[in-house]
Amino acid sequence: MTPRSPRMLKGALVSVDTFNALAGSIIFQYNPDTLSRTLQMQGAGENASRSEALRLRGAPVETIKLDVELDATDQLEGDDPVATATGIHPQLASLEMMLYPKSALVIANTVLMATGSLEIVPPMAPLTLFIWGAKRVLPVRVSDFTVTEEAYDNDLNPLRARVSLSLRVLSYNDLSITHPGYALFLTHQVVKETLATVGAGSSVAAAMGGNVKLF
Repeated sequence: MTPRSPRMLKGALVSVDTFNALAGSIIFQYNPDTLSRTLQMQGAGENASRSEALRLRGAPVETIKLDVELDATDQLEGDDPVATATGIHPQLASLEMMLYPKSALVIANTVLMATGSLEIVPPMAPLTLFIWGAKRVLPVRVSDFTVTEEAYDNDLNPLRARVSLSLRVLSYNDLSITHPGYALFLTHQVVKETLATVGAGSSVAAAMGGNVKLF
């Protein structure tokens, strides 16, 4: 009997749009080997009084950076018609559309300006979720990304690329209480607090077992 390897979850960026539930969504073809996270504390400023020195203004500002690889080799070997005709253009376009306003709204606003209307509807980005396992489902804003295209077919469709993503996590400091991302981030913090409690208990037990005095 052949042993089964454990099923590997795939990371993803999922954009939820009112008019298109899967707009701009992409499941990572290969999970990145590394992921860097930067957390900046939101506390009192340098000139704050002593009573405010340890006061927090909210959740830290978190930035996530990762590199995603896209490759059409397997699809081309399987004679996938989309990959044969367009390479990885669709995947790249899905990522890029997270930064674009909808063309329909741009056209509508252009018409309104041409007719002298003073009420222009500002474009809203869709809710984008960074999914990295069950314990990390985070509302994010794609701050920027760099695409390095590495191979092309005869029609210059990109066949392989590396995308460097920079994601700004949106916390309850950034979103209104009615926004679905507000509850998502709060749930993420509760999960993190639970994990921290488990980790703290293990650390104390190890320290006590090692005859280490904490105080």
